[in-house]
Parts: sequence; structure tokens; C-alpha cells
Amino acid sequence: MSLAAFNAPVIDYAGISPVIALTAGICVVLLSAVIPPLKRSAPLLTLLTLAATAGLCIWQWGEREDLVAGALRLDELGLAVALIAIFAAAATVLLSVREPAVEQAGSGEYHALLLGSVLGMVLLAQAQNLVTFFVAIETLSIPLYILCATNIRREQSLEAGLKYLIIGSLGSATLLYGLAFVYGGSGSTDFAGIADGIGKQGVLGDPLVLVGIALAATGLAFKISIAPFHQWTPDVYQGAPTPVTSFMAVATKAAAFAVFVRFFDVALIPESGDWDVALAVLAAVSIVIGNVGAIGQDSLKRLLGYSGVAQAGYMLGGLVVASEAGVNALVFYLAAYTFMNLAAFAVIVARERETAFGDDIRAVEGLGWERPQLAWPLTISMLGLAGLPATAGFIGKLYLIEALVEGDYTWLGVMIAVGTMISLAYYLRVVAAMWMRPREEPAAASPMPAIAGASPEADAIDPGAGRRPYLLGPALLAAGATIFFGVIPQPLVEFAEHAGAGLAPFI
Repeated sequence: MSLAAFNAPVIDYAGISPVIALTAGICVVLLSAVIPPLKRSAPLLTLLTLAATAGLCIWQWGEREDLVAGALRLDELGLAVALIAIFAAAATVLLSVREPAVEQAGSGEYHALLLGSVLGMVLLAQAQNLVTFFVAIETLSIPLYILCATNIRREQSLEAGLKYLIIGSLGSATLLYGLAFVYGGSGSTDFAGIADGIGKQGVLGDPLVLVGIALAATGLAFKISIAPFHQWTPDVYQGAPTPVTSFMAVATKAAAFAVFVRFFDVALIPESGDWDVALAVLAAVSIVIGNVGAIGQDSLKRLLGYSGVAQAGYMLGGLVVASEAGVNALVFYLAAYTFMNLAAFAVIVARERETAFGDDIRAVEGLGWERPQLAWPLTISMLGLAGLPATAGFIGKLYLIEALVEGDYTWLGVMIAVGTMISLAYYLRVVAAMWMRPREEPAAASPMPAIAGASPEADAIDPGAGRRPYLLGPALLAAGATIFFGVIPQPLVEFAEHAGAGLAPFI
């Protein structure tokens, strides 16, 4: 009896070089934890890994091809999202310097988990197969469950990790059921094969596909905090170590939206008329719930959590229109959102270490007089997230509204404008606290450990934390990028247009 020859898939090692670099980096960083001379070098090794991966992504920019027998797609959309995730991770490494969670979890282990999540994001942004899709989203999520609970001496951190694990597992199970139904109804796991399968019979021709789309959308909505599947977000954002929260807030959204676009605008594009209205309604609900929920928050991290729910609603508008213009607007806004959020979280980290108020809004009262070098980045961040002119957030919302109007979803564009007006109530409240309230006496003189969300540094306050370059640098850089791309948006517009052009042949 002769055995059939095994035909191994052709692997383009240049195309998957960013994945190889991240995988090798994870191994090296993890080994640094057990090699005495390298125990303190995990942050540097992580930054070198991220720099090498970014360089390889730039090297492959402009290439468009299927990788690993069609499991991955190399194009500008995946590379753009990979670069956003890498930038967010690099900022997180800097924000994590002297973070208690790093010491308690172990520096090598902490940074290896961070790189593991980035690896999942890179794979997720390039996934064009249901199996790769699910494996990548779990590779992204599992390290984050652990990172949320790395501050093991703080009850809120352990609670955040457990909540994220439970809700994330529920979302993953829902997503998996949905993908199984889509496979059963279309007969294929490849996105192109799914499009061909459902194009022949339509969504309404097979209830399996219809149920699968609903379940898959629900699972992804859990991952990117789309209302009403957002309940975990404020609690997890507040309880997790703030550097981890900053990474989750931007990088997870970028990767999940990338695969959201590929799944709906490639695999399900033949029946876009059957799902676009449902997603538009979810976007509108998310905008309203996120903005209204943020108004009464005193915790800055909870405020940004609810803000993220509303921002996810804005971004979902770029996916609803199922067009190249929509993808361009989405990628532009994802990049702008990264800069705006990182500027805010860098300031929050600094104030957690300088005061006993933790992430409470009282930590930034009088900041304009006490620490103007921190007050300006947070001010720019709030104004950008509110979408005021001369910020990247303003340009991003304009592009989203323009894409929605072109796609006959003018009413959703109006919802973005209404949501922006509502958001001024809480964004400007933070600005007013910094510039219009009297400066508090040093919190170290009267520590308040009972405050919810108080920082683990409350017992060992560092009055000079806001001047540390590893905190001040990311804050100033991100705030500067927010203003620069708000005044001169063309470089970021071209970056986004390349990403949209990479997906254009499938839309």
C-alpha cells in the first residue's frame, strides 16, 4: 500500500517575519527571567523585539499576498493595525517602569505576556480563516486575563482579572458557536469560501448562517466593548494595573476591529444588506450608552472605559458602510484614538504615583498649576476625544461622518455629532478640574487609602513621578501626535488609505 504524498504548504518567511520576530522575542524575554545577568533587561529586550517587528512590518509594506495556505493575509490593513499595536505596547513598556505589578508578576513573565498578546493581535489582524481567527483572538486574550491580575496584592486587580476571564470566556464561546454555524451553513472556513457559499443561497436561505452571524457579532462586540455587551469594561479598566489598561484600551480595539472588517466586509459582504442595519443600531446604542454612562464617573479610568464604549460605536460606523472609504476612516480613527488615549493614561499613571487619590478625578485638580507638563497632554487628550478642532479626533470624526453620508447612513453620522455634544459634559469636566480648581495640598500629608481605585503606590508616593522621562515622554509624544495630525492630517490619511486599498479588492 502506497501512502499519498504530503504536500506541505509554501511558506513565505519574509511575509511572516513579523510573527517570527515576535515569537522569538517572547522566548528570549521569558528566558531572561531565569538567567541572572538578564533579569533586569526584560523591558529593553521587549522594546528591541517590538522595534524589530515594526521594522519588518515596514519592510513588508505594500506586499499583498496570502500566507500559510491562505490562513493569513499580508496587506496594508494587517500591517497598519500591527504597527498600532506595537506602538501601544512600546508605550506600555515605558509606563510599566517601576509598576508594582511588574515586580509582583516578575519582569520577564510580565513582558512576555505583553508580547504574547501583541502576537495574537498581529495574527488576528491578518486572519482570513475561521480557525486562524479564533486561535488568534485567544492568543490575544489569554495573556490579557493574566496581566489584569498581575498586581496580586491589590484586590481590585484580582477582581478585574477574574471578571475579564469570565466575560471574555463567555464572549469567546459565543464567537466560537457563531463561527461553527457560519462554517456549517457555508461549507468553508476560508473567508473567500464563506462569501462564495452564502452568496449562492443568501443569509435568509439558511438559518445556520443567520444565527452564526448574530452570534459572531455578539462575541466580537464583547471583545471591543460595544453596548449592550460592555458591562465588564469600566470595572476591568479600573481594577487592572493602569499600564495594562492603556494597552487594552487601544491595541485590543485595533486588532478586533481589523478582523471585524475582514469577517464582515469580506466573508459576509454578499449579504451586507442583511447585517448592516443591525450593526448600525448597535453603533447608535453604544454611542448613547457610553457617553451617558461616562457623565457621572469620578474615576478617570472608569470614565475612559465608558468613553471607549462610545468611541467603539463611532468606529463601528466605518464598518457598517462596507466600503473602502469606511475602512479608511476606521483606520485613521484607530490611529488617532491610540494617541489620544495613551496621552491620557500616561498622565493617570503619573498622578497615581504622585498622589493618594489613585485614579480619582481629584488627583488632577489644580494640575495646570502644579504640573503643567502633565496638564497639557491630558487636556489635549480630552479635547481630542471630544472631537474639537485642531485635534486628530476632530479629523477622524469628520472622515467617519463623511463615509457614513456617502454610504446612505446619514442618521448614524448625526448620532456621532449628538454623541460628541454629550461627551463634552465629562471631557470638559476633567479639563476644568485641571485648570479651574484650586491646587490641592500634597496628598501625601493626608493619605486616603479608603478611596475606591486608590493606587498601590498610595503608601509610597513619588512626588516627582510626573517628571520621569519614561512617563512624561509618552504623554508628550502622544499629545504632540494628536495635535500634529489634527493640523496636518495628510500623513495619517495616506497611512489609512493604504490600509483601505489593501482590502479594496474584496469589498
